[in-house]
Amino acid sequence: MAGDRAIQQALEAAWPADLSIEDERHLRAAGQALLRADATGAGRARWPHVFGAPGRAVAPAFAAARFRVQAVIARRDGAAGQAVVHLVWAGADRGGTYSDGRITDLHFTRSTAKGATTWTFHART
Repeated sequence: MAGDRAIQQALEAAWPADLSIEDERHLRAAGQALLRADATGAGRARWPHVFGAPGRAVAPAFAAARFRVQAVIARRDGAAGQAVVHLVWAGADRGGTYSDGRITDLHFTRSTAKGATTWTFHART
């Protein structure tokens, strides 16, 4: 959508890239998947440390069919090994109210073991 492209371009212009292409690609995908799981319930089993054991009954707040990420970037977040995924998204809640321009920041920590880098979501308090 043209509006989504404009939001993406504005985010990229306002917050210049500072991660490797691979890290940004991975974090953007992880951030989108985590937000979708949180908002719609789809894919929560991938995040047991966030949502608990698979099969735990938690009603999703948004309809999966009416959820979309409008723009997403991943950038360094202060200390080395920290990153934030900034998402702008739209969705219809369980009452049917649709709104766009919702903003969510998800924070990740980098670790490296045996030459492999992983990014783990951590809730910010």
